[in-house]
Amino acid sequence: MTLHPLLDQLLMPNRRAVIFASKGVISMALALFVSMYLELDRPYWALVSAVFLQIRPESGLVIEKALCQIFGSVAGGGVGILILAFFMPYPLLALACLTVWIGLNSAASSMVHNTNFIYAFAMSGMTAGLVVILVMANPSVADSRAVFDIAQSRISEITVGALCAMLVSKLLWPVTVKDSLRNNARTVINKTLEYLSLELDSDSTHEQRHQHADQILETLVGLNDDSSAVAYEGPEGPGRSRAANLLCNKVMSLLAVTQIMGRFPRNHPDLVSPAFSKLLADMRVHFIKVAESDSYEESYREAQTLRRALLEHKAAYSNESAIVIRLTQTAVELVADLVMVLRAYNALENRDQTLLKASKLTTHRDPLIGVVNGFRTMVVFVIGATIWLNTGTPAAIMLMIMPVVFSVMFARFSLVVLTSILRRLLLGVVVAVPVALLFGLGLLSRSSGDFEMLVLVLAGPYFIGLLALADRPTLPYGLGFCIPFTLIVQPSNHMTFSMETATSNALGLFVGISILYWVFKLITPLDGQLMQRRLLKITARDLTGIDNQRRPENWVNG
Repeated sequence: MTLHPLLDQLLMPNRRAVIFASKGVISMALALFVSMYLELDRPYWALVSAVFLQIRPESGLVIEKALCQIFGSVAGGGVGILILAFFMPYPLLALACLTVWIGLNSAASSMVHNTNFIYAFAMSGMTAGLVVILVMANPSVADSRAVFDIAQSRISEITVGALCAMLVSKLLWPVTVKDSLRNNARTVINKTLEYLSLELDSDSTHEQRHQHADQILETLVGLNDDSSAVAYEGPEGPGRSRAANLLCNKVMSLLAVTQIMGRFPRNHPDLVSPAFSKLLADMRVHFIKVAESDSYEESYREAQTLRRALLEHKAAYSNESAIVIRLTQTAVELVADLVMVLRAYNALENRDQTLLKASKLTTHRDPLIGVVNGFRTMVVFVIGATIWLNTGTPAAIMLMIMPVVFSVMFARFSLVVLTSILRRLLLGVVVAVPVALLFGLGLLSRSSGDFEMLVLVLAGPYFIGLLALADRPTLPYGLGFCIPFTLIVQPSNHMTFSMETATSNALGLFVGISILYWVFKLITPLDGQLMQRRLLKITARDLTGIDNQRRPENWVNG
């Protein structure tokens, strides 16, 4: 009998997951200790910050994400101060400005694909919301000093959590982006070589070729996203980042040119001469040999052998048509790009100062997607703000803040994926509520109040939640458990152990994420024919303007 993925992850975790969870618990304990030692107002926000940094444990990604969180928090705190400076006497106008700011951050996050940059926009909206709402929640003591203190505390808490997670990531069982890049690059190259041989195979089907191309493009996107983070991993990091960009660029060229080489004999068999047919067969054989090579040196030699063989074929031509000669030259250029791909792969491990800088793959930016995502996040916030204004309960603050963060984070997923993610997130919240109320607060209320006891009680639930967070299929369960557990227990120097307040916060979190689920159902991500038409229109515009670019090939690939 096959276990559910969550049970399998919790009951039989692998070594990587155990190390991941251990590092997460240590980083969160360190963040809590530092924030409590500094007597920050709400140390649990440092834990929330540390949790978000656990999602990808590679050192470079953690550093990049920490910087994004810090810069996003500073920007959000500054905007929150400005909103209150102008509209503190007018709460509705202040909330309206905050709604617009949150919508702008959500829309801007739709214009980037890098997950860490999306976190920056999420933190910017969250910090501004915390500053404005916490000041408005206690208007009797609201003055310029209180506004600055709240903004400083929120920024400090998030910064402490980010820095502690970054420190633990670098010092304990470090995992590097370089290794991930090399694995993805190896996968891309092998899949590309398989695709090259498939295109030149007369017996291959359209479905086989299409499936391989989709897999290559999907891996390329991940490789491209991670290329910016590897720059933070030592002095050779920027060189590896350029190598990853070059590899992505040249693989795109290989895919495009190979399709030409494959479609020509399939669509125009009458134009294929015996000599050119033999050339295509030799290319396919050599591509298979390159794929089967055990080392960079062997694959590089095989690619150079293929290049010389193509030149010999071309020199031996007699009375060949112009199209065959042109395609033979294209084949030589294709192999030259393959050589550059292999060199870029080698540069991910070893220095190669001769590599040229290639443009990074650029995210497709459709303003309509940004408008829809921004509007959706604004609706989520307005619903929470309306409940807060009508009830005045502090629990509604959680209803306003965390759903906004999740709305920004998940906006780029399709509706099918979103539905699955949000259901798992809700299930994590459902489990976190009784664990936080009965286990967390129940035990802590009877403890001595020492920091050691606080960590001892919290470590177990966090370890279980982080185990779920360690694997992509179970990640939403872990996120839905760790964040609400933290916000319900609210560990700090002056814990009240109020079951009423904790229950209200739990209800606010559950209702907020439930509202988010249904808002996503009502205001769905843009899919289907409309986006296809817009994408085709933009592609046609790019093709007509290709001659205006300084390096057209690299520009199209990027």
